[in-house]
Amino acid sequence: MKKQFILLAVLFMLALSMSAQNKAKYVFYFIGDGMGVNQVNATETYLGALEGRIGISELCFPSFPYGGMVNTQSATNGVTDSAAAGTALATGCKSHNGSLGVLADQKTVCTSVAKWAHDAGAAVGVTTSVSVDHATPASFYAHVASRGESYKIGQQLIESQYDFFGGSDLVSPKNPDEGGADLYAQAQQGGYTIAKGYKNYQKLAKKADKMILFQSDAANKKDRGSIPYAIDRTKEDLSLCDITRAAINFLTKKQNEKEGFFLMVEGGKIDFACHANDAPTFIHEVIDMDDAVKVAFEFYQQHPDETLIVVTADHETGGLALGAGAYNLYMDRLRYTNMSIAKLGGELHKLHEKYGANYNLDIVKKFLSDNFGFWTKIELSEKQDQRLETAFNNIMAGKGQDSESLYQKDDEFAHTVKRILTEVSNLSWASGSHSNGYVPVFAIGIGAEQFVGRMDNTEIPKRIAKAAGWANGNE
Repeated sequence: MKKQFILLAVLFMLALSMSAQNKAKYVFYFIGDGMGVNQVNATETYLGALEGRIGISELCFPSFPYGGMVNTQSATNGVTDSAAAGTALATGCKSHNGSLGVLADQKTVCTSVAKWAHDAGAAVGVTTSVSVDHATPASFYAHVASRGESYKIGQQLIESQYDFFGGSDLVSPKNPDEGGADLYAQAQQGGYTIAKGYKNYQKLAKKADKMILFQSDAANKKDRGSIPYAIDRTKEDLSLCDITRAAINFLTKKQNEKEGFFLMVEGGKIDFACHANDAPTFIHEVIDMDDAVKVAFEFYQQHPDETLIVVTADHETGGLALGAGAYNLYMDRLRYTNMSIAKLGGELHKLHEKYGANYNLDIVKKFLSDNFGFWTKIELSEKQDQRLETAFNNIMAGKGQDSESLYQKDDEFAHTVKRILTEVSNLSWASGSHSNGYVPVFAIGIGAEQFVGRMDNTEIPKRIAKAAGWANGNE
C-alpha cells in the first residue's frame, strides 16, 4: 500500500511538472486591423505574381500549422467597429459598437488577457502602428463607453502599469484642466520612461523600469495618429518591426523578474488603407505586419517549447474581392506603385509649387509613369485616360470633388488614380467601411492546436489564457 502511495505521488508530481512545461511562458498576439481573409490572400497572390506565376507565395504567419475562421459581429451590430471587435479579442466579451473594455451596457467593466497576464506576474506589452490610445490597443487596458474619450483612455494606459507601450503617440495628451499636467508628465510620474524613436529607446531602455516608445517629434508634426505607411517609409521613420524588437527586448529583460511575458502587436494601418480602398498600400501593410511576425517567430525558434504566437484580425475592411467579373487577376501591375494615395496629393501639390504657371497634365503624367507605372508599364484605356484628364482639369479649375474615407481625404485626381489601380489589377471593393466577412486566425507553439476550425472572436483570448495558465478575470 505504501509503495502504491509513493508511486501515485510520483506520478502526480510528474503530471504537475509536465503541465507546467506545457504552458506558454511567452505569448505573442498579433492583430491585423481590417485584415480579412482576402487581404491575406491578395497579398500572397501579389507576391506570387511578382514571381511570374498564378498562385501564391507564402507569407510567414499564414504558413503556421494551425488556423481557422473567426466570426466578428458585435453585441449590438451585425458589422462591428474596431472598439467592439478589439474588446472581444482582448477580453472575451461582446460589447457595444464604439465601446472599449465594457459590456454592451457600456458600464460593466470586463478585463483583458493583458490584465490576466499582468495579474499572473507576467511582463506585459501593448504595441501598434497607430496611436497607443487607438481602439485596438486601448481594448487591452481601457474601460470607456466611447472610444472617443482619448484623454481618459490615455490616463487609463498609465494606470494599467503595464511594462511596455509602443506606437506613434497619444492623440490627446493635453490636460483639459487648465494648468494640469499633460499625459506625458503623468506617465513619467507613473514610472514610465518615454523614448522618441528606436535609437532613443536603445539609449534609455537599460535604466527604465517601464517604457513607452513613440515616433520622433518630427514625424509627429506630419501625423501623430500613426507611423508612416510601409510604402512611404524612410530610414528615419519608426517601423512596426522596430516597435516589436524593442518590446521583445524590454519584456525579455523584465521577465527575468517576472513570469514570462505577453505582447500584443497591432498592424493598425491595414485598416486605414482598406478604408481608402488603396490596394498597393494595404498589401505593403500586410507584408509589413508579417515582417513583425517574423521577429516574433525568430524568438519562437529560440524558445519553441515555451512560446505561443497567435495572429488574427478584428474585422474585414472594404469588402475586398479578388476579381471583378473577368476570370483574371493582374496583381503584378501593383508592383510599380511607389507611394500611398494619401501621399500622392501632397506630392502633386509640391510639383505644382515647383512649376507654377507651367504646371500641366504632361508633367503629372510623367510623375504617374515614374511612380505608378501608368502608360510605360501599365496600359490604360482611352476612358481611363479621359477620366484622369477630366479630374486634372476640374482641380485646376477649382471644381474638383474630394473623396473622403474614415482616415483620409483624397482630391478628385488622387481618387481617380486609386480607382484605376483597382481596375487594372481586377480587384473590387464593396465599400469604404467594415464588413462582416470572416477573418482568419493562425497559430504556432504551445497551445496552438486550440486555434482550429470556426470560432467566435471572444474565444481567442480565452484560449490564449488557457495555453498560458492565466486565470480569466471575467469568469
